[in-house]
Amino acid sequence: MTSNYGAEQIQVLEGLDPVRKRPGMYIGTTGPRGLHHLVYEVVDNAIDEALAGYCDHIEVEINADGSVTVTDNGRGIPTDIHPTTGKSALETVLTVLHAGGKFGGDSGYKVSGGLHGVGVSVVNALSEWVEVTVWRDKKVHTQRFERGVPIGELQSKPDHETRTGTRVSFLPDTQIFTGGIEFDYSTLSGRLRELAYLNAGVKMTFTDHRPDEPHEEVYFYEGGIRQYVEYMCREKEALHKDIIYVSGERNGIQIEVALQWCIDAYSDNLLGFANNIRTIDGGTHLEGLKAVLTRTFNNLARKRNKIKENEPNLSGENIREGLTGVISVKVPEPEFEGQTKTKLGNTEVRGLVDSMVGEKLNEFLEFNLPIGDSILEKAIQAFKAAEAARRARDLVRRKSVLESSPLPGKLADCSSRDPRESEIYLVEGDSAGGSAKQGRDRKFQAILPLRGKILNIEKTDDAKIYKNNEVQSLITALGLGIKGEEFDPSQLRYHRIVIMTDADVDGSHIRTLLLTFFYRYQRELVDQGYIYIACPPLYKLERGKNHYYCYSERELQQKIAEFPANANYTIQRFKGLGEMMPEQLWDTTMNPETRTMKRVEIEDAAKAEELFTILMGDRVAPRREFIETHGARMNLTDLDI
Repeated sequence: MTSNYGAEQIQVLEGLDPVRKRPGMYIGTTGPRGLHHLVYEVVDNAIDEALAGYCDHIEVEINADGSVTVTDNGRGIPTDIHPTTGKSALETVLTVLHAGGKFGGDSGYKVSGGLHGVGVSVVNALSEWVEVTVWRDKKVHTQRFERGVPIGELQSKPDHETRTGTRVSFLPDTQIFTGGIEFDYSTLSGRLRELAYLNAGVKMTFTDHRPDEPHEEVYFYEGGIRQYVEYMCREKEALHKDIIYVSGERNGIQIEVALQWCIDAYSDNLLGFANNIRTIDGGTHLEGLKAVLTRTFNNLARKRNKIKENEPNLSGENIREGLTGVISVKVPEPEFEGQTKTKLGNTEVRGLVDSMVGEKLNEFLEFNLPIGDSILEKAIQAFKAAEAARRARDLVRRKSVLESSPLPGKLADCSSRDPRESEIYLVEGDSAGGSAKQGRDRKFQAILPLRGKILNIEKTDDAKIYKNNEVQSLITALGLGIKGEEFDPSQLRYHRIVIMTDADVDGSHIRTLLLTFFYRYQRELVDQGYIYIACPPLYKLERGKNHYYCYSERELQQKIAEFPANANYTIQRFKGLGEMMPEQLWDTTMNPETRTMKRVEIEDAAKAEELFTILMGDRVAPRREFIETHGARMNLTDLDI
């Protein structure tokens, strides 16, 4: 390991100018996701110091003015003069795109999450101001930047302490982030907790100074991803107590895997990470893990005579049913697909994961035969359930062939056949469906009324799913494949799937059931941003010839407060979508020019997994505890019981 980290290791590739012109190219979006990405870029630099072995404590603070400060105890950004730019290395890193210590040289970075090297310079370009403090060489170095431009020279003064590290404070620029620059505590805490799990022994301290009483959380997990799997499984019933853990290094690539099967889970939840980046689109590390699990357990099943000679192998999906797992790889030269780094492409990783995990897993199972047997029994049950589902599915397909049209009769389809401009509204009941059908734009808006509540997927096996009429209609209307088949976006008939339910308890329940269906049945629809929730108004407020639509109790009261004290007005409460005239529904909820919709996104997969298990699973006690804990903080003023 080398600590030779100076100006000569900072390599310059190109200038910074394009960032403010096209910020989306560098952070994906100027919405909330891009805003939070700025924090991740700065934190990733600190994590890279931890990966190199020079940092074990990272502090993240949301300051009272809305700015963010990230402090680490690493080596500190170099401050000597860079040979190419003639400026300090710190100013070079902050003002030149693709300048960093991670493109080669002897900087001590074996692996890095920020390998594109745009991190802190992009943060600088997209912030109203940035202030950097560096402790190194027994000096304190400071410099301020405004919208990417340095304000004065690097200032240095002696420091009697021997500390080293970097502090970066920044305020996002409202000229870029026009939708607002307010950071969400839960979004940041989820990512920081995840990073602490992925980097065993690194302490993350997260403080929010915005409330009157600052809120602080510390994330520190010496057990690493084993504790991550424990965290995700804590509301489930484990099939085996000991978490299966594999770790090692081959050809400079570090591989870590933690696995646990649960009795009360009917799908798998495998999270993949490459250099701390969550690879939501998969990649070669996950492909290798899935392949070795399938081969190892089929070999064990033959060896233990669980599968007879003339019987087919268990599928990978059978074996992974009920599995929660994390695979984390650290690759010196990662190949990510796209700037957003959501899929790992290194072909050599697949074989390394397959061989190393295969050896260690076989060794574990030899000494823990009861665990292997219990996993196989669950897999064989899954195989039998899948066979029953296949027969039910074939019945559905034969039925579709016999009918004149494969699309459900109650679907009011749109005339457009371009899925990119088409959207489908999933509404409850014929009454709401009638208003929606009359109020829609037939060119690009389709309506599918659902009669009653669909099945709770969390508690149901596949065979029952395919026999359910509402689920059949939904699968057919959307053009979805069968669960377990590779998701094919070209078969999807609409690129906006909008859940539009009443603003009451039943409507909330139906919305939750539909979200559970999409999350468990075809997660890619959520991950790729196809699922939306409509936001119909709760009230119509009329005063004289004027009327206003209000979407919350607070908005209603704020509007009433604007009226004179003696004003006469009427309030209409929309209990259901069917109570709205078609024109009202179009103006408030369906017109792209005036409507508000929420896109469903899963930023924290572990938290989502836990909530679906608690709220929709078999166990009553965790659900009661959740409601008792969080009920007081929920707005229950509009609850209809």
